[in-house]
Amino acid sequence: MSGTTEGRGLFGVSGTGDTSGFGGLVRTNPATELVSTPRPYGEYFDEVVDVLQEHGEISEDVIKAVVVDRGELTIHIAPDAIRTVCQVMRDDESLRFELCNSVSGVDYPDRVRRLHVVYHLTSMTYRRRVRLEVSVTVEDPHVQSVTSVYPTADWQERETYDMFGVVFDDHPNLTRILMPDDWSGHPQRKDYPLGGIPVEYKGAEIPPPDQRRAYK
Repeated sequence: MSGTTEGRGLFGVSGTGDTSGFGGLVRTNPATELVSTPRPYGEYFDEVVDVLQEHGEISEDVIKAVVVDRGELTIHIAPDAIRTVCQVMRDDESLRFELCNSVSGVDYPDRVRRLHVVYHLTSMTYRRRVRLEVSVTVEDPHVQSVTSVYPTADWQERETYDMFGVVFDDHPNLTRILMPDDWSGHPQRKDYPLGGIPVEYKGAEIPPPDQRRAYK
């Protein structure tokens, strides 16, 4: 029997002393350019896109791409037109997307327009779901607020601003909602420095936070 015993931590963890919990992550290289899905999109997706493209208040350069993946529809919108598109999505009788379920941010560091804002809309009238998405650069992270169309977006836009640094123009009170007002940086950006508190095993060698440990 060996005289050495492998140290094991909580939750079946073994290896280094880092507790960040991202063992096994594999870095991938997402597509840097949007590629629209060819028609027909299927289900009700063609109808929704047709209404938007033919609507008088939406110019033809507003819709940047239409992507259908895993049975879900994502419409990529110009950031300076998202409020108008949401107004049409809510009020047009053939669409009636009355509910904005969520607004959230995503950071794709390998893309020029790396900061994305994602809107999940639901039509309770027609029992349909659609995702809208806009993208901006770090240097010009401005997106129209949709709180005047969907009041439920208020705190969610504040969280996206707080965590990703996206500025929602015309938001009634765009302040941080999770971090202190004087906090520096936006914690969910991929280039935000990782941190951690070493708490396990007296005298243990604690690796840098970006060296992950494995969970089994």
